[in-house]
Amino acid sequence: MPIPFIDLQAQRRRLGQPLEDAILKVVRSGAWIMGPEIAELEKALGDFGQAPFVLSCGSGTEALQLPLMAWGIGPGDAVFCPSFTFAATAEVMPLVGASPVFVDVRPDTFTLDPERLEAAIVAVKAAGRLTPRAIMGVCLFGQPADYRALADIARRHGLKLIADSAQGFGCTLDGHHPIHWADVATTSFFPAKPLGAYGDGGAVLSKDARLHDLLVSLRVHGQAVRSDIEGQTFDHDPKYLNMRVGMNARMDTLQAAILLQKLAIFADEIEARNRVADRYAAGLAGVVETPVVIPGGRSTWAQYTVKCADRDGLAAHLKAAEIPTAVYYPLPLHRQGPYAGYPAPGGLPVTEALCGQVLSLPMHPYLEPDVQDQVIAAVRAFAG
Repeated sequence: MPIPFIDLQAQRRRLGQPLEDAILKVVRSGAWIMGPEIAELEKALGDFGQAPFVLSCGSGTEALQLPLMAWGIGPGDAVFCPSFTFAATAEVMPLVGASPVFVDVRPDTFTLDPERLEAAIVAVKAAGRLTPRAIMGVCLFGQPADYRALADIARRHGLKLIADSAQGFGCTLDGHHPIHWADVATTSFFPAKPLGAYGDGGAVLSKDARLHDLLVSLRVHGQAVRSDIEGQTFDHDPKYLNMRVGMNARMDTLQAAILLQKLAIFADEIEARNRVADRYAAGLAGVVETPVVIPGGRSTWAQYTVKCADRDGLAAHLKAAEIPTAVYYPLPLHRQGPYAGYPAPGGLPVTEALCGQVLSLPMHPYLEPDVQDQVIAAVRAFAG
């Protein structure tokens, strides 16, 4: 049997009939948009992710864009982020008229380098063309960025801090979820994510009631929310009173019902992912450069990504052995057309080097030891 890169069907078999019953319940209810499972999921995500407020939405990209809109970030503003990440991280800045400012990452954890971040903020302030407004850290491949350091930098420079946890919902640092340090934490429920739906979806975790209220409004076309209409009376349904320009960013009820079933086993799956990662680390020690997790950090291991000087040779060798791999990311954002003109103070040498060295191996919580042994043996055979 071919080795799957991510085995979503193994999880589906484990969830079994209760998952199918939850799907059928929504289908039969007719409450396909903003049904009761939406509020239930938001509560469960907040309990799991240590956040008082959670807003579900239609995708991880919308989850990143909505806070920028709520804070009024737009033309002339700068948001600092890595280039070694998926396009959605930087994409949302131009969508609101702002500028991404690309910052290099650490060579060990692949996450935003606090020292390079500080230097970039100082450089942008000195240039005077953009106004620094926010920092977007990324929980790359499942592990938290150094949010302790990022939060300190954000406070000193008066910036908002966003934790882009599209790949890392469930990761912790010193036992805390990223929202402990960030103004908002966002995630994606794309099916391949550690906590994935059967379609698109996302969420924004926050700590500020007024911000959450704005996000609720922006999610549905800028409709009036409680804080907009307190003390006022209307002759019509206030949901047709639009207080600001928003968007259609609702999550389908069906995805919420699926995620509720998956969330019930998510903690157990994170444990399993860490066992798989530990086994890789032991089996590949001294063969390739295995991932480094930040001290105090716990990863959800969205990907297990190694470094190899002959990355393309290793990928070809594994393909011949019928072992799937993936490259995240072969081309950094700052070298792609839509993003090539945005600032990258001090350059991005670590990012550019990583794009030629990284290779992700099969990773999921249901990776059996004998199958994993095949992957490890094939990597070791290539290294000689």
